[in-house]
Amino acid sequence: MKYRRSGRLVDMTNYFLSHPHQQIPLTHFSEVYNSAKSSISEDLAIIKEVFEDRSVGTIETAAGASGGVTFIPTVDQENTGKLIDKLSERLEDPDRLLPGGYIYMMDVIGDPLLIQDLGRVFASRFRFAGVDAVMTMATKGIPLAYAVAGHLNVPVSIVRHEHRITEGSIVSINYVSGSKKRIQTMSLARRSLKPKSNVLIIDDFMKAGGTIRGMMDLVAEFQSTVAGVGVLTEAVHEEEKLVDKYVSLTKLSQMNEKSRTLKVERGTYFEAENLI
Repeated sequence: MKYRRSGRLVDMTNYFLSHPHQQIPLTHFSEVYNSAKSSISEDLAIIKEVFEDRSVGTIETAAGASGGVTFIPTVDQENTGKLIDKLSERLEDPDRLLPGGYIYMMDVIGDPLLIQDLGRVFASRFRFAGVDAVMTMATKGIPLAYAVAGHLNVPVSIVRHEHRITEGSIVSINYVSGSKKRIQTMSLARRSLKPKSNVLIIDDFMKAGGTIRGMMDLVAEFQSTVAGVGVLTEAVHEEEKLVDKYVSLTKLSQMNEKSRTLKVERGTYFEAENLI
């Protein structure tokens, strides 16, 4: 079908947004729109300019017979800072206080537009890490993990405490819960993660980091490596964390259950260059 340039631009933009981190040959667009490669190249230049101007991402071009164009979702520091500050303010609501040093976050995790924005922040931060898969612990971290994975165009591996017969054979390990100091078990289906993968671990909340440490050990059981660790909110307390290198968006720096006050601030995201 022959489109006018305006129609091609709209359709190509939609295609890029739906296929991040996927190299697309120029011949694909040329054939779909029945247009010359020179016209497609001009269209790509327009889309790239707007994407970068609006901080949506960028389009990278690879030359050669096997080359093509790839859309890379990105965020800029100014908008990321505003997003994190707004989220921190939202999390400081004293009604979120839960026993044991936790805060209620399901409304944040269940907000589809917000979780997509947060996913793009993590995807942008780890876009050069060569991520093959995103790993998270069931259940609260799942929406964020899928948002990150969607922007990176990689699969999600869900670690569970219990074995589900529908997942087939599993790999299980014991780990020490950082906050409760108890031995627990986590499992991952063998088919859920390919050996020698580069894995990005995503979690919604981290106290001492025992769960994340366990997932890191589980990654090693699959002869794979950890590309990075992303945490939505970390809690600050006297206990030493079991994870040294991670990127957190927000930090629960103070919590007083008696006075019902919370202090949430920016996490390590903007200092992450020194951590990864």
